[in-house]
Amino acid sequence: MAVLSSAPLQFVASIPLATRVITAATIAFSLLYYFLRWTGYEAASLSWLVLIPGSSIFYPWTFLTSAFVETTIIELIFTLIVIPPSLRYLERLWGAIETAKFVAVTITVSNIIAFGLCWLEYVVLGLPSILYEQAYHGQMALQIGVLVAFTQIIPEHQVQLFGVLKARVKTLPMAYVTFSTVMCLVGFQCPFIVIQFGWLVSYLWLRFYKKNSESLSGGPAYGDRSETFAFVNWFPPLIHVPILLLSNTAYTLASRFHLIPTGNIDAEAGGYSQLPGGARAEAERRRAMALKALDQRVASGASSPAPPQRAPNGSAPTSSRPGPSSLSEAPTPSPNSADSVPKKSSDSGQEGR
Repeated sequence: MAVLSSAPLQFVASIPLATRVITAATIAFSLLYYFLRWTGYEAASLSWLVLIPGSSIFYPWTFLTSAFVETTIIELIFTLIVIPPSLRYLERLWGAIETAKFVAVTITVSNIIAFGLCWLEYVVLGLPSILYEQAYHGQMALQIGVLVAFTQIIPEHQVQLFGVLKARVKTLPMAYVTFSTVMCLVGFQCPFIVIQFGWLVSYLWLRFYKKNSESLSGGPAYGDRSETFAFVNWFPPLIHVPILLLSNTAYTLASRFHLIPTGNIDAEAGGYSQLPGGARAEAERRRAMALKALDQRVASGASSPAPPQRAPNGSAPTSSRPGPSSLSEAPTPSPNSADSVPKKSSDSGQEGR
């Protein structure tokens, strides 16, 4: 009995600090919301608990704490399945402080953008329902932020969804953003719009502002300036040119006004800072870059095949890469080469005599 009773405590103690606090806050705030709704409180009267653009301006803490409120049991279960294991993985790589900063920035800035968007819509459309009938809540911004972080750390890792679908980690964030776009177009702006804001905020934080432990050249470094984590790689190649122009312009302006920390990384030279977490994360990054280089080399080799080479004995020319015809048709032996085998054996027999 003592073993059974101590097992849950040991499991809780094994969870890193930041993950433990965020998980406990999610459960506590969600249960408090359920209790208040059960006792008769309306959602609009809980502006001190969830983010309501028209009234939560007097409760600024809701820009952060509203994310810990899941308004339905299904949302709470999904969050508890996804977020704690993900944060536990990230915290072991980054540490408690950087993980807590990542969570706070992703949630708070996303809610501030959503808050400003609602007031802008109210000024343009003049509908009071935009301010007082929408309650932003939940951890959708953090969910997309975690996917962006995994795309940075293990982009080529393959996961299996629902036991059927297989996908690489780097394709999941844009799939979630696409889902958010569809939900917004059909009229569910709240709270699905924060998925798009969370994707952008988390990417900018990891790209430019997150402080790493040590860089390859020594000393502190900020962000991840590697080519594999460039902003243009989130989009299909068809629109790379306008996206690249837009991102370069924004980067130039941000650098001119000193909005981006420089650290000691030369982005123009293609350098990048080593990911915290030891050799495993660094090896995964180098593996991803090697796979990308290998794909480009194979593609360039396929476009310019090597010329055929003739064997030294004068037989048919051989190719270094089999084509479709060589796979479907077996080569016919030459008569001269077939006759040469018994002739050689007979000569060796005469020499033996």
